[in-house]
Amino acid sequence: MIDSLFFDSDCISAFLWVNEQNLLVLLYPGMVMIPKPAYDELSYPTTPHLKQRMDYLISNNQASLATIDIGSDAYTLYQKLTTSPDEGHKIIGPGEAASIALAKTNNGIVASNNLKDISSYITEFKLKHITTGDILIEALEKGFISEDDGNTIWASMLAKRRKLGASSFSEYIKFKNK
Repeated sequence: MIDSLFFDSDCISAFLWVNEQNLLVLLYPGMVMIPKPAYDELSYPTTPHLKQRMDYLISNNQASLATIDIGSDAYTLYQKLTTSPDEGHKIIGPGEAASIALAKTNNGIVASNNLKDISSYITEFKLKHITTGDILIEALEKGFISEDDGNTIWASMLAKRRKLGASSFSEYIKFKNK
Protein backbone atom coordinates (compact mmCIF):
# COMPACT_ATOMS: atom_id res chain seq x y z
CA MET A 1 0.00 0.00 0.00
CA ILE A 2 1.40 3.37 -0.97
CA ASP A 3 0.85 6.57 0.92
CA SER A 4 -1.64 9.17 -0.25
CA LEU A 5 -0.20 11.93 -2.42
CA PHE A 6 -1.27 15.46 -1.53
CA PHE A 7 -0.92 17.56 -4.68
CA ASP A 8 -0.43 21.29 -4.79
CA SER A 9 -2.04 23.09 -7.71
CA ASP A 10 1.19 23.41 -9.71
CA CYS A 11 1.99 19.70 -9.70
CA ILE A 12 -1.55 18.49 -10.46
CA SER A 13 -2.06 21.18 -13.09
CA ALA A 14 1.06 20.06 -14.97
CA PHE A 15 -0.88 16.86 -15.75
CA LEU A 16 -4.26 18.56 -16.16
CA TRP A 17 -2.90 21.14 -18.64
CA VAL A 18 -1.74 18.41 -21.03
CA ASN A 19 -4.63 16.02 -20.30
CA GLU A 20 -2.34 13.33 -18.85
CA GLN A 21 -4.04 12.97 -15.47
CA ASN A 22 -4.72 9.34 -16.41
CA LEU A 23 -1.09 8.62 -15.47
CA LEU A 24 -1.83 9.66 -11.89
CA VAL A 25 -4.84 7.33 -11.77
CA LEU A 26 -2.78 4.42 -13.15
CA LEU A 27 0.16 4.99 -10.82
CA TYR A 28 -1.71 5.92 -7.65
CA PRO A 29 -5.20 4.40 -7.64
CA GLY A 30 -7.17 5.79 -4.72
CA MET A 31 -4.19 7.81 -3.48
CA VAL A 32 -4.57 11.10 -5.41
CA MET A 33 -5.62 13.80 -2.96
CA ILE A 34 -6.25 17.43 -3.87
CA PRO A 35 -6.36 19.73 -0.84
CA LYS A 36 -9.28 22.16 -0.99
CA PRO A 37 -7.02 25.26 -1.16
CA ALA A 38 -5.15 23.72 -4.14
CA TYR A 39 -8.49 22.82 -5.75
CA ASP A 40 -9.65 26.40 -5.28
CA GLU A 41 -6.54 27.57 -7.14
CA LEU A 42 -7.71 25.52 -10.14
CA SER A 43 -10.93 27.51 -10.23
CA TYR A 44 -9.59 30.60 -12.01
CA PRO A 45 -12.07 31.77 -14.66
CA THR A 46 -9.36 31.77 -17.33
CA THR A 47 -8.68 28.03 -16.94
CA PRO A 48 -12.06 26.33 -16.44
CA HIS A 49 -10.85 23.16 -18.19
CA LEU A 50 -8.39 22.43 -15.36
CA LYS A 51 -11.14 22.45 -12.75
CA GLN A 52 -13.42 20.42 -15.05
CA ARG A 53 -10.74 17.73 -15.46
CA MET A 54 -10.18 17.67 -11.70
CA ASP A 55 -13.94 17.49 -11.07
CA TYR A 56 -14.12 14.51 -13.43
CA LEU A 57 -11.45 12.67 -11.43
CA ILE A 58 -13.23 13.45 -8.16
CA SER A 59 -16.70 12.50 -9.41
CA ASN A 60 -15.34 9.17 -10.70
CA ASN A 61 -13.57 8.42 -7.41
CA GLN A 62 -10.17 8.60 -9.10
CA ALA A 63 -9.12 11.46 -6.83
CA SER A 64 -10.37 12.87 -3.55
CA LEU A 65 -10.87 16.38 -2.27
CA ALA A 66 -9.05 16.74 1.06
CA THR A 67 -10.35 19.29 3.52
CA ILE A 68 -8.71 20.69 6.62
CA ASP A 69 -10.95 20.78 9.67
CA ILE A 70 -10.81 23.89 11.83
CA GLY A 71 -9.14 23.08 15.11
CA SER A 72 -7.25 20.07 13.74
CA ASP A 73 -3.46 19.68 13.82
CA ALA A 74 -3.48 20.12 10.04
CA TYR A 75 -5.36 23.41 10.43
CA THR A 76 -2.92 24.71 13.04
CA LEU A 77 0.04 23.90 10.79
CA TYR A 78 -1.71 25.30 7.70
CA GLN A 79 -2.38 28.60 9.49
CA LYS A 80 1.23 28.77 10.67
CA LEU A 81 2.65 28.17 7.18
CA THR A 82 0.34 30.71 5.52
CA THR A 83 0.37 33.48 8.12
CA SER A 84 3.10 33.28 10.77
CA PRO A 85 5.89 30.80 10.07
CA ASP A 86 8.79 30.21 12.43
CA GLU A 87 11.77 32.52 12.18
CA GLY A 88 13.87 31.75 9.14
CA HIS A 89 10.90 30.43 7.16
CA LYS A 90 8.78 32.30 4.69
CA ILE A 91 5.03 32.37 4.23
CA ILE A 92 3.98 29.93 1.52
CA GLY A 93 0.90 29.73 -0.65
CA PRO A 94 -2.29 28.02 0.46
CA GLY A 95 -1.97 25.07 -1.95
CA GLU A 96 1.57 24.24 -0.89
CA ALA A 97 0.74 24.81 2.80
CA ALA A 98 -2.32 22.54 2.64
CA SER A 99 -0.34 19.80 0.89
CA ILE A 100 2.35 19.96 3.56
CA ALA A 101 -0.09 20.13 6.49
CA LEU A 102 -2.18 17.21 5.21
CA ALA A 103 0.85 15.09 4.29
CA LYS A 104 2.39 15.67 7.71
CA THR A 105 -0.76 14.82 9.66
CA ASN A 106 -1.74 11.86 7.44
CA ASN A 107 1.71 10.34 6.83
CA GLY A 108 1.36 11.18 3.16
CA ILE A 109 3.55 12.39 0.34
CA VAL A 110 3.77 16.01 -0.85
CA ALA A 111 3.47 16.26 -4.64
CA SER A 112 4.91 19.64 -5.60
CA ASN A 113 7.33 21.21 -8.05
CA ASN A 114 7.76 24.32 -5.91
CA LEU A 115 11.03 23.29 -4.27
CA LYS A 116 12.13 26.87 -3.62
CA ASP A 117 9.20 27.52 -1.28
CA ILE A 118 8.74 24.12 0.35
CA SER A 119 12.11 22.36 0.60
CA SER A 120 12.89 23.69 4.08
CA TYR A 121 9.53 22.41 5.35
CA ILE A 122 9.99 19.04 3.62
CA THR A 123 13.32 18.65 5.41
CA GLU A 124 12.14 19.99 8.77
CA PHE A 125 9.05 17.77 8.89
CA LYS A 126 10.86 14.77 7.34
CA LEU A 127 8.19 14.46 4.65
CA LYS A 128 8.26 12.31 1.55
CA HIS A 129 8.12 14.45 -1.59
CA ILE A 130 7.78 13.90 -5.33
CA THR A 131 7.73 16.18 -8.35
CA THR A 132 6.16 15.95 -11.79
CA GLY A 133 9.47 14.59 -13.06
CA ASP A 134 9.54 11.86 -10.40
CA ILE A 135 6.00 10.85 -11.36
CA LEU A 136 6.95 10.60 -15.03
CA ILE A 137 10.01 8.50 -14.15
CA GLU A 138 7.76 6.15 -12.18
CA ALA A 139 5.39 5.95 -15.17
CA LEU A 140 8.40 5.07 -17.36
CA GLU A 141 9.68 2.43 -14.92
CA LYS A 142 6.24 0.80 -14.74
CA GLY A 143 5.89 0.76 -18.52
CA PHE A 144 3.00 3.22 -18.77
CA ILE A 145 5.04 5.54 -21.00
CA SER A 146 8.22 5.32 -23.09
CA GLU A 147 11.03 7.83 -22.81
CA ASP A 148 9.80 9.35 -26.09
CA ASP A 149 6.29 9.66 -24.61
CA GLY A 150 7.84 11.29 -21.55
CA ASN A 151 9.68 13.80 -23.73
CA THR A 152 6.46 14.63 -25.60
CA ILE A 153 4.53 15.10 -22.34
CA TRP A 154 7.41 17.14 -20.87
CA ALA A 155 7.55 19.42 -23.94
CA SER A 156 3.78 19.93 -23.73
CA MET A 157 4.06 20.83 -20.05
CA LEU A 158 6.87 23.29 -20.76
CA ALA A 159 4.75 24.83 -23.55
CA LYS A 160 2.09 25.47 -20.88
CA ARG A 161 4.76 27.27 -18.80
CA ARG A 162 5.17 24.54 -16.20
CA LYS A 163 8.51 24.81 -14.40
CA LEU A 164 9.99 21.33 -14.37
CA GLY A 165 13.70 21.87 -13.73
CA ALA A 166 15.05 20.48 -17.02
CA SER A 167 14.64 21.18 -20.71
CA SER A 168 13.54 17.60 -21.50
CA PHE A 169 12.44 14.42 -19.79
CA SER A 170 15.63 12.69 -20.98
CA GLU A 171 17.71 15.46 -19.38
CA TYR A 172 15.74 15.08 -16.14
CA ILE A 173 16.38 11.30 -16.13
CA LYS A 174 20.13 11.90 -16.54
CA PHE A 175 20.07 14.46 -13.71
CA LYS A 176 18.22 12.05 -11.37
CA ASN A 177 20.61 9.19 -12.21
CA LYS A 178 23.76 11.12 -11.23
